Amino acid sequence: MIDVILVMLLGVVASGYVVRMLPFSLPLPLVQIAIGAAIAYSTSYRVELEPDIFFLLFLPPLLFLDGWRIPKQDLLRDKSTILELALGLVIFTVVGVGFFIHWLIPAMPMAVAFALAAVISPTDPIAVSAIAARTPIPKRVMHILEGESLLNDASGLVCLRFAIAAALTGTFSILDASITFVQLALGGIAIGIGVTWVITWTKGKLSKTFGEESGSQILISLLIPFAAYLLAERFHCSGILAAVAAGITMSFVEVSGQAMASTRVRRSVVWDMLQFALNGVIFVLLGEQLPGIVAGAKETVEATGHHETWWLLIYAGAITLVLGVLRFIWVWASLNLNFTWRRSEAGSKRPSWRVVAVMSLAGVRGA
Repeated sequence: MIDVILVMLLGVVASGYVVRMLPFSLPLPLVQIAIGAAIAYSTSYRVELEPDIFFLLFLPPLLFLDGWRIPKQDLLRDKSTILELALGLVIFTVVGVGFFIHWLIPAMPMAVAFALAAVISPTDPIAVSAIAARTPIPKRVMHILEGESLLNDASGLVCLRFAIAAALTGTFSILDASITFVQLALGGIAIGIGVTWVITWTKGKLSKTFGEESGSQILISLLIPFAAYLLAERFHCSGILAAVAAGITMSFVEVSGQAMASTRVRRSVVWDMLQFALNGVIFVLLGEQLPGIVAGAKETVEATGHHETWWLLIYAGAITLVLGVLRFIWVWASLNLNFTWRRSEAGSKRPSWRVVAVMSLAGVRGA
């Protein structure tokens, strides 16, 4: 297992050089996926991903950091647009794509089609940040996309949970879905805020009494997202939103200047390194999974009544196209609706087609 981890990290290191050596611009995650595929096809290393372990190791620190560093004023300024994308767009996409998948693949039950739609509808905060890091996207648009991707997992998880329940039981309740959503979202946010506040308050008291040690302070910041995530999951709330809320709370706590300047500088370096490593490993692992995905493609296609593997590409392309069209429709309607509400505000401008197109195309689905 250790050698696999070292190979993955070596692939991440290599990707940083390869992306600079290429004569053309290419997003770093795509290079990392290619390196992962090369590792899989040229070596005997195989990684069996356990979803629970994968989520626990990678999501809490990365989402915590995104929540910590996202500009809070921009988040509050565009809160209505972000919430419309994070909640309304996910539900709109799940319904539209679910019906389309069932129409495209009649052998797939309706509930299963909705479950698949719930998986692919939310945008991925890690993928959005990684893909857009080297892409010239306007800052305000980028902040909206980051805010959307940080918050839309709760709505996606609720849709997925009830699609699975409908597939197993044949029943669906809007009231139960609404209650579950409130529990997942508000519970996760409350736990994230509470965990961060309690830990930082305790840490501050101890530092004032006994002095501050940089190593311990940095380690505490690394442990906070895991504490928030695990506690939220323990109470059947959204661990993802708990990690995000913990990061946002951390940024407000930092305003009080609890940590020394030297500690903040060292901590920032550690988090930058961790972000690069974890982001890279995620995409290298995604590439490493390609042989298994390709191997299972034929069986999947045959289950739909076809015998040519390229039908899977047609299905994937058609679903991706519908995802893009539905997102474009919602983004256009959302931005224009917000413009109508804010028309009286100074500096308010009708969103251009370019902005709508950028926000539609930049809704990245992740690993």
